[in-house]
Amino acid sequence: MALIAIIDDDPDILDASSLVLKSKGYDVVTASNPTDGFKIIEERKPNLIILDVMMDEPDDGFFLAQKLRRENIHTPILMYTSVSKAIGMDFNKSEMVPVDDFVEKPISPEQLVAKVETLLNKVGEKI
Repeated sequence: MALIAIIDDDPDILDASSLVLKSKGYDVVTASNPTDGFKIIEERKPNLIILDVMMDEPDDGFFLAQKLRRENIHTPILMYTSVSKAIGMDFNKSEMVPVDDFVEKPISPEQLVAKVETLLNKVGEKI
């Protein structure tokens, strides 16, 4: 089964997302900040990364996504955001925001699983 890395500073989001994904048979590793997140990505090489936009700084998730791409890590990234609701901004995939998909928090378990399955299927992982 695929390994999913979740990087978010909100312990409730980490716990809830992990619980949902583990219940569907996925292996999950978590980190609560970008530094630890980068380390687990390098060491564990997950099949999918779920990354929060805002952690210690409002743009930590963007910077980590950019760093991953600069390091030639092309693992699909699903970005959790509440920023677009808060500031009325609609993010699109770009060099500035090099992620594969966005989802607004809070996310339902069904929506999370659907997004994860879609991204894993795009890279040919067996679910």
